[in-house]
Amino acid sequence: MSNFPFLLVLLLVPLAGSALVALIPRDQIRLTKQVTLAFSLVTLAVTVVMCAAFDPKGARFQFTQSYTWIRALGANFALGVDGIALVLVALVAVLTPAVVLASWHERAPGRRSPRVFFSLLLLLEAFMVGVFSATDVLLFYVLFEAMLVPMYFLIGGFGGPRRQYAAVKFFLYSLLGGLLMLASVIGLFVVSAANHHGHGTFEFTQLIGMAMNQNTERLLFLGFFIAFAIKAPLVPFHTWLPDAGAEAPIGGAAILVGVLDKVGTFGFLRYCLPLFPNASRYFAPAVLVLSVIGVLYAAMLAMGQKDMKRLVAYTSVAHFGFIGLGIFAFTSQGGTGAVFYMVNHGLSTGALFLVVGLLIARGQSRQISDYNGVARAAPLLGGAFLIAGLSSLALPGMSTFVSEFLVLVGTFTRHPVYAVLATLGIILAALYILIMYQRMFHGPVSDKAKGFRDISAREAWAIAPLLALVLVLGIYPKPVLDVIRPAVNATLHDVHQSDPAPTAGVTAQPGGSK
Repeated sequence: MSNFPFLLVLLLVPLAGSALVALIPRDQIRLTKQVTLAFSLVTLAVTVVMCAAFDPKGARFQFTQSYTWIRALGANFALGVDGIALVLVALVAVLTPAVVLASWHERAPGRRSPRVFFSLLLLLEAFMVGVFSATDVLLFYVLFEAMLVPMYFLIGGFGGPRRQYAAVKFFLYSLLGGLLMLASVIGLFVVSAANHHGHGTFEFTQLIGMAMNQNTERLLFLGFFIAFAIKAPLVPFHTWLPDAGAEAPIGGAAILVGVLDKVGTFGFLRYCLPLFPNASRYFAPAVLVLSVIGVLYAAMLAMGQKDMKRLVAYTSVAHFGFIGLGIFAFTSQGGTGAVFYMVNHGLSTGALFLVVGLLIARGQSRQISDYNGVARAAPLLGGAFLIAGLSSLALPGMSTFVSEFLVLVGTFTRHPVYAVLATLGIILAALYILIMYQRMFHGPVSDKAKGFRDISAREAWAIAPLLALVLVLGIYPKPVLDVIRPAVNATLHDVHQSDPAPTAGVTAQPGGSK
């Protein structure tokens, strides 16, 4: 099945679904939701088959396809996935149906039609699949920018009271990063033309290992890095996320924080490290410092939040600090843990946002202080929040623990001080999650919580698979790690790095004894 155009199908199915949903009559709301769910489930089914057909011991990039796109520029519509991209495409496919189910009764401000919301959601899914599977740098850039459009309208058209401000802020930050990346993409093309006798290229595999001036490489690296750091977001480029995460509709927030932000950390691994290995090593100490600051600073800000959605958004900034550590530690454990962290963060934080959305839909408030004793009124809802929250703080037995442990071990072998400081973030995470849970779900039942209904069957279908994956991968992560590790090792080879040699824990004593 390696010749089947899986990636092209995964692009076209949600794209066709988006167009079809947009054409459904405005008053056919139920049909709109059913068609959206059907297309998202078909995408998930194709993704499952593709994952089963992927050979971890095979070629680095599999299911590759390439079609001439802009001949004059040497740009191709080229697709392919390695283990890193594969698991992120799978995350998109898993999270989208969950968001559709959780947004079934989403109320749009004013008279906006739900068909617009669901059409934009499928369009965003297509762009995200494209971004993770593009192997042409120009194609990646185009899709990277295209993602802004549906997310901008999801936030600005269907978000909270300050949705317009949050949407514009999100768009401007991302657009600025995109412009810097465009300058680097052009520079990369010019360098490739010099290396290939006047024939420039955007093909990723041909760009790896190109000779370039030291200053040129560092400038091009910064153009890509800043764009990805904004998207991730990495401190101090993070300030758009709390506003966007708080004001986006719940489904949009789950996609934004669960998947869209991973484009930034994916970009570090896919483009910054292989294309600019010397610059990556040069800037790595600064990135590690920013990552540690992000872990601790965002955790402390999360503890002071009164808005549930802003608190969850700040937790994500802290988590991306861990991912940054794993990537720029340049170890196989750290890199594998960072990619696995991306997947687990998408599952756990996506689930946490969806549960928070259920609470807000029932209580009509985002303020933590407005809820009390919810676990007594709705025990299943309280249990779902607890599991999602414990996953967010990386409790042993859950998949997030495995990824966080790998990141810290991989970082410790090269940078023990950074690893020890980042470990403090785990303590802070326990505080802000458990304190929020205690305030909202324990104690006497508040007036707002007395009438709460528990989780419905539809809501359970949205949240339960995400939580189940967190538990299953926490017990048996091997299948996913086996897919990720070869791609991480290939990336480390591109950046001319390998795991540090182990050192003895004891010193030799005089006379040959130890």
